[in-house]
Order: sequence, then C-alpha cells, then structure tokens
Amino acid sequence: MQPNPPDDAPRFLRTPDAAKRLGLSPRTLEKHRCFGTGPVYHKLGGRIVYTVADIDDWAAAGMRRSTSDPGPGIATTRRQAAMGRGR
Repeated sequence: MQPNPPDDAPRFLRTPDAAKRLGLSPRTLEKHRCFGTGPVYHKLGGRIVYTVADIDDWAAAGMRRSTSDPGPGIATTRRQAAMGRGR
C-alpha cells in the first residue's frame, strides 16, 4: 500500500510536469495521447491532467528485465500501435 501524499502534493499533473516525471518531452507525451499509446489522462474543463499513479502505472507497463522479457504489459510507440502491436 502506498503512503498518502502530503496535503500540499499536487493531485493532478499537467502535461509538462507529467512529461518531466517520465523523462519525456511534453510534445512526445502529447503525441502518445493523440495516438492512444500514452498513460490514462483526465480532461477537466479544457485542461488535460494526469494522476501520478496513472503515469507510474504506464511506465511500469514498459518495465523489462531483459530484451526477451515480455513484461507485464506494453508502453507502445506510435509505430507499434499503427502496426497493430499496441495495447
């Protein structure tokens, strides 16, 4: 079980902060969102936001121990999704 975040911790992260957490550029995260290959997001009014848990879950889906490890899931790229190998 995860400890509760402090009260002043942000509940949602906007695209630039979510991208920074993942080590991606904001534009790359936007492309993942457009192609449906990125983390789950929420649209609040006109704003796109991500929860820290959703970002971490998406990153964990791409975790591997070796190049032959199929892993628990897949964090797809645009090309893989276009070829039908996505989620």
